[in-house]
Amino acid sequence: MFNPSQSDVRRFFCAVHAKSRDGVPMDALETLAGQWLQEHPEYAGDMRDAEAAVARQYDGGDGRTNPFLHLSMHLSISEQCSIDQPCGIRQAVELLAARRNSLHLAHHEAMECLGQMLWESQRSGRPPDGEAYVACVQRRATKD
Repeated sequence: MFNPSQSDVRRFFCAVHAKSRDGVPMDALETLAGQWLQEHPEYAGDMRDAEAAVARQYDGGDGRTNPFLHLSMHLSISEQCSIDQPCGIRQAVELLAARRNSLHLAHHEAMECLGQMLWESQRSGRPPDGEAYVACVQRRATKD
């Protein structure tokens, strides 16, 4: 099982940014990460220096989100949809994307559900509830 450290994740996204900028070939996961980086040009400055990225603390005190967490959630949701795990997430995200006319916006809403599921799991000490996560995304897909 792949369990990267925080610094591994940050170095990965910084490397993808550099490869994308320089036109260097990328593997499938890097290509997917590069697509999400393109959707978030506001993060380019955070990706320029891997060592500075590793050292930086993102505590929300400056009003900014953690770009590495945000991009990691995009990747997680993309991977979940590609294998439909938890069962039903692919359809729920597709419905939400159609409803919002944007896969990007759908991901942002799904992130809220994913974050809620993880918070509940940590708070309760129980495994993540994939059914509740999918239901949350489904509710958003049917809500105005």
